[in-house]
Amino acid sequence: MAVGAGSTALTNGTHPSTTPIELAIGLPHMPGTKIHIHLTILTTSLMLFLTSTSLESAQGGATMGSFVYAMPDRYNPSQPLSTPLYSVPSSLDLTTRLAKLLTRRTKKLCYVGGSINLTGAAGGGTVEEEVEAFRAIVQVVTAEVAKASHHPENE
Repeated sequence: MAVGAGSTALTNGTHPSTTPIELAIGLPHMPGTKIHIHLTILTTSLMLFLTSTSLESAQGGATMGSFVYAMPDRYNPSQPLSTPLYSVPSSLDLTTRLAKLLTRRTKKLCYVGGSINLTGAAGGGTVEEEVEAFRAIVQVVTAEVAKASHHPENE
């Protein structure tokens, strides 16, 4: 099929101008800790990679965390199916919860890789700090997906 001068071809379900979105978000109750987000939004799926840095860990490199795949369950949409493709016990729970929630909210397949380490946070990685980070990530990612779905190139 030929592509006219005024049109662009789709490649693997994505527009050629689609590029990964790279963001860093700071958390208000965790000064010096940033969560780095690498998000690729495709027509039918999301790829999300997360890592964190703190003032103490600025010198070291990020370790590999869990990598989870989640997909909508057409028989029970409120409970997405997921499977770990690579698991690290310290990051598996957060990564799985993120993949399932993003799948439920976006109705897309989600691949989530996470190596977030909040032990350098003020409270040493308490449940409250993890919930704050989780909410911030979900808020940013769903906003970016909504923005991408309303972009003129995707219509």
